[in-house]
Amino acid sequence: MKVLIADDERPLLNFIARGLSAEGLDCVTVSELHQVSMQAHQHQPDVIVLDRLFGTEDSVQVLPMILQRSPQSRILLLTALDDVNERVAGLRAGADDYLCKPFDFEELLARVQALGRRLDDPQQGTNSVLRHGSLTLDQGSRLVCLNAQDIPLTSLEFDLLAFLMQNSGKALSRERILNKVWGSQSEPLTNIVDVYVSRLRQKIDPASPAASMIQTVRGLGYRFQLSQNP
Repeated sequence: MKVLIADDERPLLNFIARGLSAEGLDCVTVSELHQVSMQAHQHQPDVIVLDRLFGTEDSVQVLPMILQRSPQSRILLLTALDDVNERVAGLRAGADDYLCKPFDFEELLARVQALGRRLDDPQQGTNSVLRHGSLTLDQGSRLVCLNAQDIPLTSLEFDLLAFLMQNSGKALSRERILNKVWGSQSEPLTNIVDVYVSRLRQKIDPASPAASMIQTVRGLGYRFQLSQNP
């Protein structure tokens, strides 16, 4: 698994790189924010460990460009900003996970590995196509179309939508979704599932997210609504 590590603090950058390399990961490092998207495009990493702040620059502002140049990359955002709104802003901008500083290296490693495991999901290597009305999800090409128009999704947004569509009509608990999409190392009390469902609703039901195909099952989690015209 290839990991791009981006942080303007050299000691921390080197510490993370040494630790991940010792675990057998192929690491590339960058210390300047303006180089991150270029390095992501060049190396196409599986996971990007990205510091939130580079001096006074906020890396959230360049997340769309990074994902445009390396759309399959999972992004783990490192942040000293522990306010919930700041973390949510990072997730909504395209990050797949976040980790607050200071952090334990074992937790960082576990989160990187959990993001990387999504790449090894055998279901994602199939050519099966899931359809629901005008919504189409191709698991082989990892493309999603709505009314014949491509819908840009991050890697975890795609994995979440695929899991919901694979279980169309079934009520899925937040815990089951969290374990399947984010891995067993995820914090069970996090609201990351709700954040990502909100993002998906805005993308696949932009005109009426409140009446989304992704239904809320009160007290449990979510259900992808069965198509009335299979």
